[in-house]
Amino acid sequence: MGDIMIFYFCIMEKKRLALFASGNGSNAIRIIDYFRDNENIKVSVLVCNRENAGVLDKTAGSGIKQVVISNEEASNGQLLVDLMNENEIDYIILCGYLRMIPEELIHSFPEHIVNIHPALLPNYGGPGMYGIHVHRAVKNAGEEKTGITIHLVNEEYDKGKIIAQHDVALSATDSIEDIQKKVQVLEHTFFAPEIENLITKANA
Repeated sequence: MGDIMIFYFCIMEKKRLALFASGNGSNAIRIIDYFRDNENIKVSVLVCNRENAGVLDKTAGSGIKQVVISNEEASNGQLLVDLMNENEIDYIILCGYLRMIPEELIHSFPEHIVNIHPALLPNYGGPGMYGIHVHRAVKNAGEEKTGITIHLVNEEYDKGKIIAQHDVALSATDSIEDIQKKVQVLEHTFFAPEIENLITKANA
C-alpha cells in the first residue's frame, strides 16, 4: 500500500517551468497568469539576460523567482544547466528570449525546451528573424496569411520539431504593426494552452 501511495504522489507532482525572456515579456506574463492556479504545472523561475527588461518590472509582484544573467552567462551551458537543476526545472519556455540556447542545455533537456516563433515555419525563420523583422518580411512578401509556430528547440535556429501552428488572414492594407498585433493575439491565445497540452500528453 505504501508503494502505491508513493507512486500516486510522484505522478501528481507539479511540473516546474522556467521562462526565459529578454524584453517586455507579454507572453511570459500570459503564461504566468494561465498557470497560476494549475494543479499540475507551475512557473517557478524567470530568467532574463537584460537587467532593464520590462518583463522584470511586470512580473516583480508575481511571486516568481527572477534570475538576471549576463550575455556571457547566457552562453555558459553548464551554468544554465546547474541553474535549472538547482530549481528542479522540468521544462524551459522561451518567451521572446534573444540568445542562442547552448548545446549543453539542449542536451540536458531534450524535447523539454519550447519556443514560439511569430511566423509559419519553415518560412521566415533562422538567425536574425525575430519580432518586427519577421513581420516586415511577411509584409514585403505580400503574404495572405501569417501565424505562429510553437516548436521544440534543437541546435539550429527554428528547426526543432513543430508542436502546433495557428494562422491568421492578412489584408493587403495591413501595416507591419497590424500584422504584429494579429500575431500577438495568436500568441496570447494559444501559447500557454499548447504548453499545457505538450506536458499533459508527455506525462499521461
